[in-house]
Amino acid sequence: MLQEDQTTPKSCFVIDIIAFHIRKITSFLILTVLIAGCSQFSTRPGAVNFHNISARYNAYFMAEQDMLEAEYEMKKAFKEDYNQLLPILLPMDSVLALPVKPKLEDAIKKASIVAEKHQNSKWLDNSYILLGKSRLYLGQWADGLEALRYVYANGRDEADKNNALILLMRAYIEQKDYSNALGVAEHLSQQPLNKSAIREFYLTKAYLHQQNGEYLTSVAILEETFPLLKKSIETARIHFAAAQMYDRLGQYALANKHYRGVSKNRPSYDLGFYSSMNSLQNEVVLNPKKDLSSVGFERMLRDRKNDDLRDRIYFTMGLLAEHRKQVPEAVGYLQKSAAASKGNMQQKAYTYLQLARINYEALENFEVSKSYYDSALVILPKEAPEYRLVADRKRALDSFVAQYAIVTMQDSLQKLAAMNPAALDNKIDAIIEANEKLRVEEEEKARKAMLAANNVNNQSNSNPLVSGNERRWELYDPALINQGKIDFKRNWGNRPLEDDWRRSNRPLQAMSNNPASTADDSTGVASAAPVDQSMKKGTPEWQAAHDLLKKNVPLTEPQMAESRHAKEDALYNLGKIYRFDLKEPGRAISTFDRMLAEYPQTQYKDEIYYLLYLSYEEDNQTRAAWKNKLLTEYPNSTYARLVSKSSEAAGNSGNPIKEYEAVYQLYATGNYTKALEDIERNLPAYKGGAMEDKFALLRVFLIGKVRGKEAYGQAITEFMRLYPASVYLPRLKEMQEFNSVSVGKR
Repeated sequence: MLQEDQTTPKSCFVIDIIAFHIRKITSFLILTVLIAGCSQFSTRPGAVNFHNISARYNAYFMAEQDMLEAEYEMKKAFKEDYNQLLPILLPMDSVLALPVKPKLEDAIKKASIVAEKHQNSKWLDNSYILLGKSRLYLGQWADGLEALRYVYANGRDEADKNNALILLMRAYIEQKDYSNALGVAEHLSQQPLNKSAIREFYLTKAYLHQQNGEYLTSVAILEETFPLLKKSIETARIHFAAAQMYDRLGQYALANKHYRGVSKNRPSYDLGFYSSMNSLQNEVVLNPKKDLSSVGFERMLRDRKNDDLRDRIYFTMGLLAEHRKQVPEAVGYLQKSAAASKGNMQQKAYTYLQLARINYEALENFEVSKSYYDSALVILPKEAPEYRLVADRKRALDSFVAQYAIVTMQDSLQKLAAMNPAALDNKIDAIIEANEKLRVEEEEKARKAMLAANNVNNQSNSNPLVSGNERRWELYDPALINQGKIDFKRNWGNRPLEDDWRRSNRPLQAMSNNPASTADDSTGVASAAPVDQSMKKGTPEWQAAHDLLKKNVPLTEPQMAESRHAKEDALYNLGKIYRFDLKEPGRAISTFDRMLAEYPQTQYKDEIYYLLYLSYEEDNQTRAAWKNKLLTEYPNSTYARLVSKSSEAAGNSGNPIKEYEAVYQLYATGNYTKALEDIERNLPAYKGGAMEDKFALLRVFLIGKVRGKEAYGQAITEFMRLYPASVYLPRLKEMQEFNSVSVGKR
């Protein structure tokens, strides 16, 4: 009995231990089942709901917030250029994304968590889209495109697949792959899209056609899109872009409709201002009799809110004055615009470009035009669309102005040489007198400016050239500096930097030692009486200046021959610059006609015939006449061979790359004669094309193989004349030097 009582507690203890382990194993099994049920690969409703909630309100939510903040910052940082066509969508620029790179990288990390841990979530496709978009902003194009293509190929939701395709189309547009972008657009146009996707698709397709220069198609799509857009600053931007495209299409009434639409969509102040400016321009164009004084420019100039936009107001006034053929007024307004541009260098660059164009086209002040192009190029951003065109124009005008100055100078000198001695002396004296009058006026102007500066310094300690003084010193304007250099060089030639450069025998007294300069002791204000310091006729200085000018007049036969030769070369170069660099065949024709009239036996006669043949692109009858003239007078010249085969080449022209490869293969295998025949047959067909100088270079090599050293040297010279801007020019110069050395040795 006692023994039984002692064993009973032990049995219970064993039973309790067994029960405890059973409960532990059961809990573990239940937990295992629950975990297995919540697996990211499970399709059970409970597991799917768990991963949907976990993905949406954790990783995806934080990634989406990062993206929204990054896009907001990029939009704020994006600097609008209202002188250019506004892009409908914000460009995907990796440079613009640099400040928000940490946010975009964080969005990539958070979106990747969804892909790693929530495979059965309905937010998986959205996460891949977000991941792809972040990589596109960062410039990681291959990875971004791969993520979007993955959604299209493996996505579970049709709406998400369509959204991925819309973003894919935008990525193709940014890479200027318009063919693939159009292919995606065709596919999307056949898909059922929800309202949000339709809006994004229309905007992206309009952006595609805008970037491809198809403005009519772009605005047609935007007209369908505007009813889907809410009032916002972004909608105001799109109205402005649509108005700009209508402007380029010449439909100014429709453009003004959208400029009015800008003001109805809560625009920023600058956007509203530029919209009003462009609308005013269109009103004047649509109503030529409209009085500019009633437009309201004076009121805008008086408005203090427009202090930093006064340059744009004057710029608009200049454009309207030019439109009405009021060129002097246009130049005046544009010069005021340049002076009013304080911090807006972009606007100042466009003002200089307008002044350069007016001086070149309307006023034919080529040196002034060159100065303004120089100034515009200094401040124009290198990424600006016009930068390369302006740089090319500037280089062309550098050469043009140099040759034009030679023609003008030699013309003047030859006219002086034709005078009788007494008339020549009187003319030279008149030139000296005019130069002296101009010099004295400039010195007097400089003296007054210096006195004014001294007065301001004495009255206050402020600098007259810094803020607080409205006067702007002329030497702050690069265009005026360049123009001053040109005027000085034209009047005085190249002179060393030295004191008293105008006179060698009569130095000017310093202003501080000038007895005519006095100061009022009570006020400390300096004053000075003007002193006549001009040269007088009959003095040694006058005679020295007279002799110097007369020395340049070609009074002997050798001097006249040299002058005529210099003018002949300059006219020839001017014609080529007009034809090839400035793309003005009309002025090229006038220059070549003048050259043939003044130099009927010019050494460039056969080439001029050929260039005239090329310049008459629209007049087939005159073109044929120059062709016949060349073939009749110079049947064996290189230019005659090019012209005689031009008709055949024009009829048989195909792919220039394939034809070049075929000719080069003949050259590589040693079939030089056949290769030369083919290249001379094909070259005229690609006149003006990207591969023209490449064909011409290969032709030079072939001539050296087929026709010998003399013809080879002539071919090099012809290439350098015809293609002065070719990238192969340095190589040709080396070939010319080597050929000259080898000929000398032989």
